[in-house]
Amino acid sequence: MPLKINVKSGEKFVVNGAVMVAGNKGAFFWLRNRETILLGKDVMQESEATTPSRRIYFSILVMYLDQENVNKYRDTFMSYVEDFMDATTFSEVRRTLLHIVEDVNSKNYYRAMKTCKALMTYEDEMLKVGTNEAQSEAAHVGN
Repeated sequence: MPLKINVKSGEKFVVNGAVMVAGNKGAFFWLRNRETILLGKDVMQESEATTPSRRIYFSILVMYLDQENVNKYRDTFMSYVEDFMDATTFSEVRRTLLHIVEDVNSKNYYRAMKTCKALMTYEDEMLKVGTNEAQSEAAHVGN
């Protein structure tokens, strides 16, 4: 199944390890076979993997970029997924994690990363709610 990629003007992207930059008018192209492509917005440094979903994302990213050595990273990935499963009771989060595992097992790393980004957004919202509630509670304790 071909993948259509839209790249904004000046945006960096990686195809099979080669860093490229889109021209002044941007670009779109079709990948007709399985190639490793990564847009600048999809790049994450290991130091940014500071939450459960971000650790999962980073482990998928590494598997995606180094597909010859996936087995070296799979145990870490599964450990992060299992830890998250153990820590949550939300059925939607559990289903999302299972979809991510299915995609990784099918070598659909890019789709797994995209799904994990949605999980990261959800996690950010939950952490924001938790922080607001803790601040509110701390304000009441001080009175």
